[in-house]
Amino acid sequence: MTTTRPPAVAGMFYPSDQHALHAVVTRLLDAGDDAGCIPKAIIAPHAGYIYSGPIAASAYRRLAGARARIRRVVLVGPSHRVAFRGIAIPSSDRFASPLGEVTIDRASLDTLTDLPFVHVQDEVHALEHSLEVQLPFLQETLETFMLIPLVVGDAAPEEIATVLDRLWGGDETLIVISSDLSHYHDYATAQRMDRATSRAIESLRPQDIAFEDACGRLPVSGLLLAASRHGLRAETIDLRNSGDTAGSKDRVVGYGAYALG
Repeated sequence: MTTTRPPAVAGMFYPSDQHALHAVVTRLLDAGDDAGCIPKAIIAPHAGYIYSGPIAASAYRRLAGARARIRRVVLVGPSHRVAFRGIAIPSSDRFASPLGEVTIDRASLDTLTDLPFVHVQDEVHALEHSLEVQLPFLQETLETFMLIPLVVGDAAPEEIATVLDRLWGGDETLIVISSDLSHYHDYATAQRMDRATSRAIESLRPQDIAFEDACGRLPVSGLLLAASRHGLRAETIDLRNSGDTAGSKDRVVGYGAYALG
């Protein structure tokens, strides 16, 4: 029996109507150019599109030249609703957004089940938005691809890097890390903190990213460890916060877009 993980935050973080969602994502992707090398991995924010959509789109534009080449996406994000130890994988066969369904690469997920910190936990995936908000961008950017969705709880960066190493693949595989940056500081403080976090990412130094610097600190840190082992370099594409997009400057959330290749 085939099972599908349905959208949980459609109509809240992004439009629930297929045509409206297509229009929004297309407009965001068309708002800039796609100059730059095609990355092996990107880091993109996961707030409501009105806040972080322009920053996320700047990372996804880099994939334009690999639209047909990328056929497998490793999507990793932090857990916001369920506290747990390790990394959660779903039992479902597909993930859905208003734009349609994407098949989950169960064969790849099966290669992780011997790791003691990887567990099937559908309750972790059920309402988690950090992965879901990336799906429409992937659906609009790529042609046909399979998805490997991973939600990170209390896991060591080295454990996450181990998983990424197993799933690394070749040019057909893209890694997407979902993370916002600092939360609920004033505009100037957020800018200072987020610039420091960007320097840490560019330097592949996860040890310089503290708990309060990024809600996806652990997935980002795991990627930086793996990126260092694979000889990648990191580049900041865009760095803004909600005070720049659709909010006040009193309490802002930081958003960064990064490419690693």
